[in-house]
Amino acid sequence: MNKVNLTKALLVGASVAVLSAGATAGANSQLSIAEDAAPQVQEKLTKWLAGDKARGRKDKCYGIALAGENDCKAGAGTSCEGTSTVDFQANAWTYSPKGTCESIVTPNGKGSLEG
Repeated sequence: MNKVNLTKALLVGASVAVLSAGATAGANSQLSIAEDAAPQVQEKLTKWLAGDKARGRKDKCYGIALAGENDCKAGAGTSCEGTSTVDFQANAWTYSPKGTCESIVTPNGKGSLEG
């Protein structure tokens, strides 16, 4: 009986891992748009902040993700997606619409294309 329960637990865990793979973090309620952003950037970001999934090319935008909601690379001692430990961690990135990263404003400053 224990072998069956262990097998079921392993299968459920593997299924959850497969289903969550490839998920991307997105905008959060603490992000805003820089006042000096170009009109086309403001339009892209307004849609993205409203929940529209950005299609097409994207930038790796560092410092805009909430804790545990980064897309990948959160620095030494972390593995990848969902491993950032603090909000707006400077070395953790989230995909943002192409050309918008540096116009995204967080409580800690603007997003960056470099981590």
